[in-house]
This record gives sequence, structure tokens and C-alpha cells, in this order.
Amino acid sequence: MTRPVKKVVIAGGGTAGWCAAVALSRILGPLLDITLVESDDIGIVGVGEATIPTVRTFHQIVGIDEREFLRATNGTFKLAIAFENWAKQGDRYLHAFGSVGKSTWLAPFHHVWLQAKSEGYGGSLMDYCLEHQAAEAGKFQLSQGGGLNYAYHFDAGLYGQFLRKLSEKQGVKRIEGRITQVDQDAESGFVTALRLESGKVIEGDLFIDCTGFRGLLIEETLKTGYEDWTQWLPMDRAVAVQTQAHGPLNPYTRAIAHDAGWRWRIPLQNRVGNGLVYSSAYISDDAARAQLLGALDAPTLVEPRVIRFVTGRRRKTWNKNVITLGLSSGFVEPLESTSIHLFQIGVTRLTQMFPFNGITDTLVNHFNKLALDELEMVRDFVILHYKANRRDDSPFWRDRQAMTVPDSLTHRIKVFEENAIVWQASGELFRLDSWLQVMLGQRINPTGWHRLGKLMKRQQAEGVFQDMKVHIDRTVAGMLSHEAFLRQHLGLTNRT
Repeated sequence: MTRPVKKVVIAGGGTAGWCAAVALSRILGPLLDITLVESDDIGIVGVGEATIPTVRTFHQIVGIDEREFLRATNGTFKLAIAFENWAKQGDRYLHAFGSVGKSTWLAPFHHVWLQAKSEGYGGSLMDYCLEHQAAEAGKFQLSQGGGLNYAYHFDAGLYGQFLRKLSEKQGVKRIEGRITQVDQDAESGFVTALRLESGKVIEGDLFIDCTGFRGLLIEETLKTGYEDWTQWLPMDRAVAVQTQAHGPLNPYTRAIAHDAGWRWRIPLQNRVGNGLVYSSAYISDDAARAQLLGALDAPTLVEPRVIRFVTGRRRKTWNKNVITLGLSSGFVEPLESTSIHLFQIGVTRLTQMFPFNGITDTLVNHFNKLALDELEMVRDFVILHYKANRRDDSPFWRDRQAMTVPDSLTHRIKVFEENAIVWQASGELFRLDSWLQVMLGQRINPTGWHRLGKLMKRQQAEGVFQDMKVHIDRTVAGMLSHEAFLRQHLGLTNRT
């Protein structure tokens, strides 16, 4: 399609649809005619309540005020994910969002720490990560000079409503109705219009599919195909429930491994989001539901619901004149809170590469290559948590140890085991510090490292370690508790 693209139609609302609407309208608004079609009769999955720090970049790009957003979504701050019982029963480690120590161009900090550890000093590696120590202490503070690297927990349903209001202020037109037919050009196969149950016809130049797992445009209409990743990530169910607020308002997500998957706990201002992710090949829906309910520490607010999914991706993110965002594009389980990031980076990429002059194969192929590469690296990072376990208490965990993983991940593990080398590839979401924390947390202990540390005398090195630790300890000691800061920051009198 070489004609200019002006009319954008978003099929489906929810978090993905309204993220697309707010980004396109706030960044490219005067250049586009944007319509979003959604039906009040079709519910949203809405379990994406935890994020990673890239969400703040998205908010800055589209001009979202942090306090306004947190008040509207019952949001809280997030510094890390706590992984419990993953490497072995009783193990616990944090994947914190901050940098670990102070690195040089020659080698990252952990090489110096490994040298110190081999000589009997240096303490714990995570003594030298501010976000880790603040999370463990239940503290939080904002600083004008930068300070903590953080993300959020929030109510996904309220977030969609918040984004809708912003989008409509920017001129996005919302049309209520159920899509009953998708019209295509007879020659090119491009989508030309959506027909609603009411008889209304919505024409467009570019269509964004946010219709959830169904993939009404990208799959049911265009037959794009799906690449199944369950051989590496066999979880295909989640049972989710909300409970009353209980206990300290920790600034981190909990991911607690069980005998056939894992359980999440996400603290919001006024409630807690809970869920059990599992493989139906190892546990039944009824047993998973009972296991989740038995693990809760507060009364439920709603009935538990089961969500079914297939881990994997569409073979194309952009096919003809349809771009897919959110669950319609594929799904990598929420272990590292990547779902919201993936569709926010997708729509951000679209604003950068918008086909004003027409849709061409060259542009589409480039867009798809970037999306595929990023998603495969996210996939590998999530697989790492399962492959590198040392549990022997259930068939599920033994099978994860024995499975063959993608060559790209095998290479990363081997390089780290032999030389303690980790890296962030071009276009990759997860940084060196993320790979490092999970590798060590999963008990992958390197046998070799860079000898930069031997260039310093022990007394000098001990002084450097001590100075860093003292600075972090003092900084954390001066912070408010997470809940106290949240109340102060948002003007709350108590948990609402």
C-alpha cells in the first residue's frame, strides 16, 4: 500500500489498546485520525499489574504525571522481584532494578567482587546495590539527583481507564460495539474496514490489533501463524484473585515457586493481586485453584478466575496493514513483568517508524525483525529461571533441568560459568546487572573471572568495598518506609 496513511483504527481497548491510543495521539496527534473500537461486553484479562522501569520512559514520552497516575490506579512503587524457592527449596534472591557496584570500562564490578570473595572478604555482592538494600528494608525515596531506579505496581483495569481519558482529550474517537466482520481488499488482502454488530462500518488505512489472545485481525483474518514456545515454557494456565490489603506494603513483587510453576503477590494501595502460574500437564485447574487459595494471607475480594494461554509469538508482528500489540501478538508469561513493556515499546517503535508515505515490505520487515529479536531475548531470560534450577522435589522441576534450551541461552550460560561474563546485546531489554543477579541467584557460580581485582592491594580494595557499603547503608537508613513515602507523596491519609 503506497498511499499515505492517515486513518488509524485500534481494534480492542484494555491496557494495550489505550496505550496505543495515548501514544499515537500525544506524539503524532495532529497528523492522524485515530479511532478505537471496543465492546463493553468483552472483558479484559487485566492481570498485568507489575512493570519494569521502562514504563517510566513511556510515561515521560507521552507526558503522564506520576502522582496523577498513581492516584488513579492505586499504584505503588516497585524496586525488585523477590524469587523464592527457585534454585532450591528455601532459597531466596532479589532481581533488583539498580546497578551493582561501580564498574570500569575494563570489567564490571562483579569481577572485582569475585576476586575478593576468593580471598575471603567483600561480603555479599548485593551489599553494593542500592535498590536491593532499599527493597529488603521496605524503604523508598525519590531524589532530584536521580537516586533509585524503579517501576510500579498498579491496577491494570484502572490504568486502561486512566489512559482512555487522556486519549479522548487528545481527540481519539472511541466507538462502542462488537466487531462481527473484517473487510479486506480483494487483491492485496489488506484490511479495509471493521463492521460492527450495529451495522456501523469503520474504515482505516492502518489497523492495530489489540483483541487479546483471539487475534481477530492478525490471526483470524490474516492467518499470520503462531510460533509455540511451550517446549521451553510449558506454563499454560494462571488462576488469579484479588485479596484485601494485608501486611507491609513491600516495594517489590514476590514470585514464589511451587511444585508445578510459581505464584505472584503484587501489593497495591488498597488490595493485593495474587495468582498462580502453572502447567496443566503437571497440575489440574482445581488443584491449582485450591493451592492458590490455601496460600493466601487475607480474604478474597472476587472469585478466582482461570486464564488459559499458549506461550509463544505471532510469526509477524506487522502483517500487511495490521500491527498487533499486547496478547494478540503473543505471550511470554509474567515472571519478569515484561508484558506491558512489550506493547509500550511496540507502539513507541511505531511512532518512530510510522508509515506516513505508505506501507512497504522493507519497512514491515525491519519492524518485524526488531520486535522478534527483542522478544527472543526476553524469552531466553525467562527460560533461564527454569533451566538453572537445582530442585529435585517434583517432575516439573526435574523436567525443566533436563530440557534443551535455545542455543542463544546455552551460550550465555556457558560463557558466564567459565568467565563470569554477562552482557546486554543491542536492542535487548535486560541489562548486564539483570543477567548477573539471576545467574547467581539460580546458583550458577562462575569458575573464572577477570583479574582486575588483583591490580589493587587488599587494603585498598577493602576500603573501596567499605565506602560503597557505608554510603548505601546511610542512604537507605535515611529513607522513609515505602508506605510512609507513598502517603506523603500522594497526600494519602491511609490505605484507600
